[in-house]
Amino acid sequence: MARADPHREKRVRIAYVTETYPPEVNGVALTVERTVRWLRERGHDLDLIRPRQRTEGPCCDDNEWRTFGLPIPMYPQLRFGVATSGGLRERFERLAPQLVHVATQGPLGYAALSAANALGLPVTTDFRTNFHSYSRYYHLGFCEPVARYYLRAFHNRADRTFVPARALRAQLMAQGFERLEVIGRGVDASAFSPQRRSDALRAQWGVTSARQPVLLYVGRLAAEKNVELALGTYEALRRQRADLRMVVVGDGPLRERLRVRFPDVVYTGMLHGDSLAAHYASADVFLFPSESETFGNVTLEALASGLAVVAYDTAAAGEHIWHDHNGMAVPPGNADAFMNAATRVLAMAQPGSLLRQRARETALAADWGSVLRRFDSRLVRVAFSPAAERAAHVAPA
Repeated sequence: MARADPHREKRVRIAYVTETYPPEVNGVALTVERTVRWLRERGHDLDLIRPRQRTEGPCCDDNEWRTFGLPIPMYPQLRFGVATSGGLRERFERLAPQLVHVATQGPLGYAALSAANALGLPVTTDFRTNFHSYSRYYHLGFCEPVARYYLRAFHNRADRTFVPARALRAQLMAQGFERLEVIGRGVDASAFSPQRRSDALRAQWGVTSARQPVLLYVGRLAAEKNVELALGTYEALRRQRADLRMVVVGDGPLRERLRVRFPDVVYTGMLHGDSLAAHYASADVFLFPSESETFGNVTLEALASGLAVVAYDTAAAGEHIWHDHNGMAVPPGNADAFMNAATRVLAMAQPGSLLRQRARETALAADWGSVLRRFDSRLVRVAFSPAAERAAHVAPA
């Protein structure tokens, strides 16, 4: 008989630090919001520390501190937080958190990590974004070793760093990152569902038949997302099937350039909630050629919506897609294989096909509840473990 976890029902005072949070709309912000809500509902005393958005007023009480924020270069709609480690140290001394969790690696996260280290507090971090790999997409490849050094030094100051996928854990371990643990990601399979398919929405896209296929991309329109491969794939497939349609959901610095180069594509801008779910469910094939993801929540959302997914065999696709069974996962960096998989999947993408049924079943097994329970238990374990044990013990992936 398995022994009960002695830490399971304990409640923890947590200082939760993040650079991104709603009303910002991105995968990290929405995941962080869900996690914060879960921890509070479980009875943990959580102090949320984040930047103040332009549309928000100030807030500084025992439950939340909205720090000064500045726009991120190239992404002015996103902001990073500004606070001194001294100011955070004073807050930690006053509120006495038992654990500091740092969800992002920006200036606010760095200041919180420094303050927690100075006070000897247990610290956990999330590795959510491959910032060091982004430099190559902006002709700044010389910056990549510097960014990797910063990220490694940052996370190695924590008692535990949580990563979303096994492949990423192996990659980071090979680069010298320490004390890594796989937590995973989940999906709300009731919010993202084939039941949200809308004939009226398809008609807005110029689709006149239930059997007329629609390709979909959801994500930031930026160089590191490799979105031009998705649109190039659409152009190639349209030469074979003239009735093919392509819908792009998202925004970013490449939007205007893409609109000029690919004028036949439907561009919706950024969506969320029921509208986003309807766009997923009303398409047939999801193209996601990004190689810079640590996970990629959109892949699970597409699977939950019952789409035929084509992605590189990494991040979420590497965890959840079995090639030719519930989607197509091709070797990273192979654009020809990506296009060939998209060509093949068109024949398997009719509504109700076995591949699409399996995609939905895969997402049903990846529920948020199990992921967040695991994360909750790991935070409690780190908070109540002696320092030597925290440094030595990492649960198996």
